[in-house]
Amino acid sequence: MPKNQHSNAKNLQVLHEDNHLIVVNKRPGDIVQGDKTGDTPLSEVVKEYLKVKYDKPGNVYLGVVHRLDRPTSGIVVFAKTSKALPRLNKLFAERGTEKTYWAVVKNLPNKTEDTLVHWLKRNPKQNKSYAHKKEVPDSKKAILAYRLIKELNNYYLLEVDLKTGRHHQIRSQLSGIGSPIKGDLKYGANRSNPDGSIHLHARKLHFIHPVKKEPLTIVAPVPKDPIWDACS
Repeated sequence: MPKNQHSNAKNLQVLHEDNHLIVVNKRPGDIVQGDKTGDTPLSEVVKEYLKVKYDKPGNVYLGVVHRLDRPTSGIVVFAKTSKALPRLNKLFAERGTEKTYWAVVKNLPNKTEDTLVHWLKRNPKQNKSYAHKKEVPDSKKAILAYRLIKELNNYYLLEVDLKTGRHHQIRSQLSGIGSPIKGDLKYGANRSNPDGSIHLHARKLHFIHPVKKEPLTIVAPVPKDPIWDACS
């Protein structure tokens, strides 16, 4: 993926920031936390951004609360204080958040809206989850609701509300009903996107602020490309 498409401290898209947390719009190709590739993770980019913005000497505190798959885009929340991190972790772990995604698919599902229930079994070697209609050993129940919100020339835009948070859940479940996400070769798309992205975007997040106790709703603009442009 071309370097200029990654987030850096100068082009970081900050959607919300207060004393306790910072929410950014992840670009496709950004990794949230460091991995074996050695590429600079988004967490380090955000630290650098905060260091420069507030002219901070020494290390900047930043807690990783959740992740998004590397080829996806959208909302990522980080904790700025050690007080906020365990509260945010609890919020995400106990599904105290409402997550809405946008997914562009080539094949229209049989129903324009539906709730999907699968049992997902993860294969760590392949870094892939398989969707089963019935429970199988070592599988986890996965639930999402989707609805068709726009018909494009050759594709369909689905809005997905995530009810559980499983590994590759949306990718696996949509593939399981014959509607793989555009560009997602791993889950059955017929070709990849030139930049290695997939058309899955963490669009909206709603939760009660862990410290202020006020409702917070964040919406992330979609990446710039002709397909996403046609969606918004």
